[in-house]
Amino acid sequence: MSDETYTPLRVWKWEPGNGGKFANINRPEAGVTHEKSLPLGKHPLQLYSLATPNGVKVTILLEELLALGFEGAEYDAHLIQITEGDQFSSGFVEVNPNSKIPALLDQSMTPPQRVFESGAILLYLAEKFGAFLPKDIAKRTECLSWLFWQMGSAPMLGGGFGHFYAYAPEKYQYPIDRYTMEVKRQLDVLDRQLADQRFIAGADYTIADMAIWPWYGALVTNQVYEAAEFLDAHTYKNVLRWTEEIAQRPAVQRGRMVNRTWGEPHEQLHERHAASDFEHKTQDKLQEKVNG
Repeated sequence: MSDETYTPLRVWKWEPGNGGKFANINRPEAGVTHEKSLPLGKHPLQLYSLATPNGVKVTILLEELLALGFEGAEYDAHLIQITEGDQFSSGFVEVNPNSKIPALLDQSMTPPQRVFESGAILLYLAEKFGAFLPKDIAKRTECLSWLFWQMGSAPMLGGGFGHFYAYAPEKYQYPIDRYTMEVKRQLDVLDRQLADQRFIAGADYTIADMAIWPWYGALVTNQVYEAAEFLDAHTYKNVLRWTEEIAQRPAVQRGRMVNRTWGEPHEQLHERHAASDFEHKTQDKLQEKVNG
């Protein structure tokens, strides 16, 4: 433990350099920083996002809905570069006053319906299309309980553990120990839940799985924070089994590519406007065209 002790001021003052890796996009007030309208595509659903775990939740659901034949789930996925402050544009703030991705605009409604917060988007789409959310009251309640478990738990994983373990400008033992303890507890909750059933909320694959998998599946397979060894992730065998099964779903494989700007070029589809984009507009294919 450090010998240094922080004594808070009587009134906190913001220093623009605070915030570690993402200090350039963090500030203590909401609202618009610049005027810029959002692009609109031809499909009913307009998604403004980035392939973070929260963004991937929604693109997985959209691809799963399309795989089931729901034509109304066709969507345009517009890239929001959060490190460049796209989320503070006037157009984005109009769709999501909280300036966080993902944000959805449903053009099939009059007037168009905005939906923000990833859990709200999952619930909205599941109810709109009648899929991936059980109709039986007991099963529906179980699904929603786990959906909201993820909403309440993920900030401890991302904003807590992820920040102090991977992004903070300096390593501090106390917050890393505190959040590691909580994240391992969460993994144990999931591992116990998956011990006797195939999916999170029971026998059926639901929006609860789609909400939890991008965060905790990525965590135990070392795809976020490079912390799998530190967390002893190999011991959560039921979570790993569930993670691998979901990863094999074609819609999941497509969904995690959308609005992705890092990793292998063949896994990056910066924007998605048609199903054929997965074949022709991934970064490797675009580079091939440039190289002739």
